Amino acid sequence: MAGLPGQSVSRTSAPTRRRRARLRRTLTLGVAACAGAALTGVATGPGTAAPIDEFYTPPAQFATEPGSVIKTEPMPVFVAPPGIGPWPLSAQKVMYTSRTQDDVPVAVSGTYIEATSPWQGTGPRPTIVIAPGTVGQGRQCAPSLAFATGLYAQITPPSISANQEALSALAWNALGARVFVTDYIGLGTPGVHTYVNRVEEAHAVLDAARAADALSGTGPDTPLALWGYSQGGGATAAAAELQPSYAPELALKGVWAGAPVADLAAVLGQVDGNLIGGVIGYALNGFLARYPDLRPELDKRITPAAQGLLHELQGECIGDVILEHPFERTSNLTLDHRPMLDELHEVPAALEILNDQRVGTRTPTAPVLITSGINDDTVPYGQARQLATEWCGSGATVTFRTNHLPPILPGFTLPNHFGPELIDGYGTNGAISYIVDRLNGTPVPDCTFD
Repeated sequence: MAGLPGQSVSRTSAPTRRRRARLRRTLTLGVAACAGAALTGVATGPGTAAPIDEFYTPPAQFATEPGSVIKTEPMPVFVAPPGIGPWPLSAQKVMYTSRTQDDVPVAVSGTYIEATSPWQGTGPRPTIVIAPGTVGQGRQCAPSLAFATGLYAQITPPSISANQEALSALAWNALGARVFVTDYIGLGTPGVHTYVNRVEEAHAVLDAARAADALSGTGPDTPLALWGYSQGGGATAAAAELQPSYAPELALKGVWAGAPVADLAAVLGQVDGNLIGGVIGYALNGFLARYPDLRPELDKRITPAAQGLLHELQGECIGDVILEHPFERTSNLTLDHRPMLDELHEVPAALEILNDQRVGTRTPTAPVLITSGINDDTVPYGQARQLATEWCGSGATVTFRTNHLPPILPGFTLPNHFGPELIDGYGTNGAISYIVDRLNGTPVPDCTFD
């Protein structure tokens, strides 16, 4: 991999190469087994996840310290591959405390999986906090609800949500790491999920690490890594740059921000009209929840049908968007038939919100791997590379890797956006190997781009 002008790329030692070879063998077997088991679990498991129940209702009073564990509940994970360890894998649904962007304590749910095998790296056993990709905005879309069997489904109203993070969670578990998958604010627990709100996603991720330390009985010096793609990549990127101020006690060793939502305006413009274009409604609903003064400006620009759609989307998962609102164009929802982004750019308050959502204005102190597909038709390549450039310019340690997959059915999202996730996370761009190297203390150049 080439470095920036004047920067060197370190050579890999023989012991490191041997460790990486062992890691690849372990990972290849673990990932293949996990993927097969996940599919089997969805098809033949003991039913879908339980509907929203009392676990997801916070008590009237709870500890307000960020990262406090409010309550837990055992959860069997049937999608874990039999034969690697105890089956079903034992996990916990967790409710913990985080903070909104206005510093208000809020309960957040998630999934915690304690390690069941020795850590395959060197040094102490680490914790991996996984920030999920887009799952939806309804409470029933919480990843923890789909974790046991790989799928959540309900009949009234119809809704379906898959456990997108089973592969990464089980791969890290197979490597001997503790794993915590956050549900984010407003998924599972009451309230509106503030989709792609960089501050609230970062808080949920960093407070999940604090909760994991409490659950494992370890301290803040536990080695920590953050893992996320798409919405999750934006969340881990935001967490990386907020960690020095919001959670400086955490021993953050490395971050993967895959296809990060760094410039929200650029992402909204790109996704408009593609397979999951309805997620723009998720973003608008999140804005309105935190900035209610924006509603009169929006209402006078959108049709009554658009207002109904926003309400509908607030209770839907991403699978519902694909089935019910594919290729939604916001120009069909505005009174003057212009794209929603053009409308927002004319509202000073909305423009301020969009600008405030940009990731890249602060400097992370932990090394970060950013990966992006050059033909990504959902989260634009250019804004991901710009994030790396901005961070490098401010003194951060950043590795940027480009996925060069050719475009396949542009606008359909799945091959051009989710396809690179498998390659970047588990294949040629080696996000797992990158994180393991950081946890092992392997040196990394200040900034490299390919």
